[in-house]
Amino acid sequence: MDGKQFGSKDIAGAAIKVALTSDRHQEKLLQSEFVKTGVYTAAVDYGGEFINSVMKIVERAVVSAKREGVITDSHVEEGAVAGATREAISQIMPKAIGLNVGGKIGIARFNDHISVAIFFGIGLLHLNEVAIGLGHRVV
Repeated sequence: MDGKQFGSKDIAGAAIKVALTSDRHQEKLLQSEFVKTGVYTAAVDYGGEFINSVMKIVERAVVSAKREGVITDSHVEEGAVAGATREAISQIMPKAIGLNVGGKIGIARFNDHISVAIFFGIGLLHLNEVAIGLGHRVV
């Protein structure tokens, strides 16, 4: 690490960048660039009917963050990711209720800052809206 310090805005930006990657290869390249600066990231895809998907989205975010080493296996860190994910979901809820959603969850961490960005494609058939929800926690 080059000694640079990142704040909540920087980590939120990293989470958004990861959530917007188009494929696993691009995601892994971005992840390797971030880790050089001490920013740890994870991403996971999801999709389904919004109401039925909320718990699955939260679970996927926590599992992905643990699997990629963004967080440890502790209640505090798992709760931070779950809380930030719920916040991101709540920002999009009015647009998504009753519709199908799909997209990618991006998680980023630097020291005590954790951000979760969720890129949503929201739609019915080919009539899609897009949105990003963003949550942040400090551990």
